[in-house]
Amino acid sequence: MARTVEVPEYEVHEEIRVDPARTALVVVDMQNDFVKEGGSLVVPDAGATIPAIRRLLELARGSGMKVVFTQDTHSEGDPEWEIWGEHCREGTWGWRIVDELAPREDELVIRKVRYDAFYGTHLDHFLRVWGVDTLVICGTVASICVHYTAASAALRWYKVVIPKDATSALHPFDLEASLRQTAFLFAGRITESGGVRAEPQPYRSKLEEAAGER
Repeated sequence: MARTVEVPEYEVHEEIRVDPARTALVVVDMQNDFVKEGGSLVVPDAGATIPAIRRLLELARGSGMKVVFTQDTHSEGDPEWEIWGEHCREGTWGWRIVDELAPREDELVIRKVRYDAFYGTHLDHFLRVWGVDTLVICGTVASICVHYTAASAALRWYKVVIPKDATSALHPFDLEASLRQTAFLFAGRITESGGVRAEPQPYRSKLEEAAGER
């Protein structure tokens, strides 16, 4: 039986400033099967987030921020199909990232086999090599692949930012519950796509940073 549950309040920041040299934008699973009519597992609001994600891509590309796309990837016999049915079969139309958000040749695409983009991939390696300590994470599905990627990032001590209007879920409750957990449990910051500001920060050595904290 359906019942009403009140989501505890969480802060939505009007503005969040990030250093583009130490930040990566991670666009999660914006693939035809999840976004487009005819897809095998369409998320109702995923298409509506495309303009917000494009704004974030423009910001990232214009400021020199690293950009990462994740691509849910499955093949015959994948046990995840027993949970969700067949989706994102490698090489198919449904598997491809939507044309409106097509990655550039110099942008990293992580093919992942589970919800978490860090699981069994080289994502953490590239982020460390790039000197990234902050992730702006958007895409779909908020309570599944976005959430578990954000959780895994936070457990590795990356700072996490979630632009709410650039993230979609199968149900509004799932979105709100995930955002609340991200803010409450992982010290993540929630904002809107227009609230993300990329501003270079002057270099500070570890000694200078330590001295400033005293």
